[in-house]
Amino acid sequence: MLRWLLRFGAGLAMLAGLAGSAPALAGPQPARTEDTLVTAAARPAQFLEDHFYSVLEDPGGLLPLRLVSSPAYAGRFATLAGTRQPPNNQHPRSTYWLRFTVRPAPGPLTDWYLELYDPHIGAATLFRPRPGGGYDSLVAGANRPFSTRPQPYKNFLFALPQHLGPAATYYLRLRSDTPTSFRAMLHSGADLIPELSLQYWLLGGFYGILLIMVMYNLFLYFFLQERSYIYYVLYVLSGALLFLSEDGLGFQYLWPAAPGFNHFIGVAAPVLLLLTFSQYARAFLETAARRPRLDRAIRWVVLGSGGLLVLDAAVVHSGFSFWLYLLPYGLLYYAAWQVWRGGLDSARYLLLAQALVAGSLGFLISRKLGLEFYNNAYTVYSLNVAFVIEVAVLSYALADKIKGLMDTTLHSQRRLLKQLRKKHQAQALLVEQLHENQALKDQLNTELEALVARRTDELRGQNDTIAAQNRELLERNSLLALQSAAIEQLNRDLRRDLRDQKEARLEARDFDFGEFSQLYPDKDACLRYLADLKWQHGYQCRKCGHEKSCEAREPYARRCTRCRYVESATTGTLLQKCKFPMVKALYAVFLLHAHQGRYAPAELARVLELRPATTWAFAQKVLAALQRRAQALDYDASEPWTHVLLDATADAESEELQSAEAQ
Repeated sequence: MLRWLLRFGAGLAMLAGLAGSAPALAGPQPARTEDTLVTAAARPAQFLEDHFYSVLEDPGGLLPLRLVSSPAYAGRFATLAGTRQPPNNQHPRSTYWLRFTVRPAPGPLTDWYLELYDPHIGAATLFRPRPGGGYDSLVAGANRPFSTRPQPYKNFLFALPQHLGPAATYYLRLRSDTPTSFRAMLHSGADLIPELSLQYWLLGGFYGILLIMVMYNLFLYFFLQERSYIYYVLYVLSGALLFLSEDGLGFQYLWPAAPGFNHFIGVAAPVLLLLTFSQYARAFLETAARRPRLDRAIRWVVLGSGGLLVLDAAVVHSGFSFWLYLLPYGLLYYAAWQVWRGGLDSARYLLLAQALVAGSLGFLISRKLGLEFYNNAYTVYSLNVAFVIEVAVLSYALADKIKGLMDTTLHSQRRLLKQLRKKHQAQALLVEQLHENQALKDQLNTELEALVARRTDELRGQNDTIAAQNRELLERNSLLALQSAAIEQLNRDLRRDLRDQKEARLEARDFDFGEFSQLYPDKDACLRYLADLKWQHGYQCRKCGHEKSCEAREPYARRCTRCRYVESATTGTLLQKCKFPMVKALYAVFLLHAHQGRYAPAELARVLELRPATTWAFAQKVLAALQRRAQALDYDASEPWTHVLLDATADAESEELQSAEAQ
């Protein structure tokens, strides 16, 4: 699966035994020959262990088969059995010759096939002995189109004929620009197709699971618009691309005619996997918010490692670029540990998933180092299984994180709904209290109207009685003219009082300040009332006489569209330049008009809760306006109290006009 891990194993092996084992392969030093591999129907698949083949390194790559197979070079082959050297090429630029001998067991002959596990070998040539002498060759390699392979299989598969006598010696020539493995397997022809079919089925299931996880999380991203899901999808796709490159299925089915592109994918896929996983881990762990300094370090380390990996793959070709993966992955694991300790419980799934992958990598590294530690079919494919489990665990981690956020949001919403419910209950109680107050007010008004009506009936009855008595007195005695005139005057006074009482009830009800403030609760309401009163018959500019205006910045003010003069709602009214609250001033005008100026200033100061001097000065201004209104030609004693509001002294008007002209 992982090409860079292959480099990792090769690099560790070189550090461990480069000085001892590699020179022994290059020179004609005495070495124990390889064992003969016996093929039997009872063992349909046999692993080509290191004692079944011997290796010869050709640094220049110029040795022909006739020299390699000659007795002079027979002693230069050496086996890897008993050494600490892994079955890898120690020098990627060199050509390696592998020699192995196969002898069929007694019984019916069958076809056998040699499978090379590493699909990244640049060129692999198998030399097979012919019955009449000499050798024929089968050529395959990652540097050649897929169609040139002897068998259309994801790995290199060569047929081994079994009609050559008791034993046959084969030579395998390997050359690759990257570290490769000598791992190989012999398969019986009768059991090859079922075994290969099973492998394809298992790999198909593996990629099917990855596809399901990709589609599932892609739909979640479209519905939730959570960026972690799209980073997860990119990470899984990068892993799938890496697996397609490492197991050979990509070269077989997706880009069979592009060996250069296959090599590029093998180099670029690990870098892409690092970048996508780091982006996913940062978004999932929220390191930018939880650990900002660590997040900056991760970004710089990942970008630096990715740049060095690209540089090594394109220019340096050191073969040791695997070390560049350790720091970013280790730093991401450390960040997950810190965030988990900081309170993000879903980070434990990331730790678990990476631990599973790290465990499977341990088996792979042990094989690359030549350590036969618990190596079987389960550990060979443990990395595929670990990646599938990691993908599932990370998907569950995302779901668990989103669920945690949703639970927190629901808890906050429930708490907010509880507070709103309490607020609505309080509002309902307030509304109920207001309804009760309104009912009491309506009841009091009804009782007052009944009392007024009863008093009016009494006065009307008294008036009728007086009128009857007056007529009777006029008829009986003309001598009582003076008394009758006095009674008539009293009758006129009573009628006038009755009329005034009716007008007071209809037009100037004696409201207290609480009721009055309900009609005009604030300055805005007073300004709106004054504006409607001033311009109820249309607007006319006080400066130029123009009749068109527009709204000004000041509330309820008007701006002349011709001369741009701004007139406020209080200009030209008794409330112009008022120094105390406008609601109280308006109520003072109402009281003084309702009592025809006969309202004590001290009592007015007590009602308005103002200083007596302020109340007295304003009362004088209102009384003067009442007197001027009473002397006006169009004065009507029954006119409403609002007429006096529009009265203002000539000095105030002149001052307003002068200030406007100055502007």
